[in-house]
Order: sequence, then C-alpha cells, then structure tokens
Amino acid sequence: VRLVESGGGSVQPGGSLKLSCVASGHLFGAFCMGWFRQAPGKDREGVATVVLDGYTDYVDSVKGRFIISIDNGKNTMYLQMTNLKTEDTAMYYCAARRICGSGRHYLTLREVDYEDWGKGTQVTVSS
Repeated sequence: VRLVESGGGSVQPGGSLKLSCVASGHLFGAFCMGWFRQAPGKDREGVATVVLDGYTDYVDSVKGRFIISIDNGKNTMYLQMTNLKTEDTAMYYCAARRICGSGRHYLTLREVDYEDWGKGTQVTVSS
C-alpha cells in the first residue's frame, strides 16, 4: 500500500487548507483511514478517522473545524481544515487500517491500529 499526502502549506490563523491522500496498491474501499499529525517535540496524535460505512471521529481539539472525507472513485481521502490555529502546526500523515469494518466500534485514533503510512505533508499556521 502506498499513501501520498499533499495540500500542506503555510496559512495565517483563521485560514483553511485541504489535505489529500492518494492510495495505491490496495482496494481502497476495504480499508479504514485516518489522519494523524506530529508537532515538533511532541508525540504523533490521531486527528480524524473514517470507517467503511462512513462513521467518523475526531480528536476534541479539531471538532467543528476539520472534516474527513473519502472519494472511493479517486482512491483519495481528504481533510478539510478550517479556522486553523497556530497549535495545528504539524506534519500531517495519512494512514490505512487493514483490519477494519463498518460501525462505530471500529473507530480508533490510536497510532498502533494503523499499518500503512504516508510520508507526510507540512502544515504551518502563523501570523
């Protein structure tokens, strides 16, 4: 499985960005997907996740500001980020989870539950 992120950049507080993650090498619709981020000096944290039937979950700090979505026809996952804050500055990674299914009980933001990872795209929020 190969995952490639794009869409990162530098924005001012209050701005928006849309990240993309293109997957190849597997049946995209059979995997659960997630976005993670790692700020300098901090551990990687789960940001958003989506399971096979479309249920989603988010870390509290981004609820109401970020939206995760999937386009199975394009083998692409997105993260729409709005009202960005300086604390959102981090390297953002997409990840795939092979052992997954439908239903809320499959939602997880734990890094250890994901097997495949992209190399990341940098998001910087500063004035």
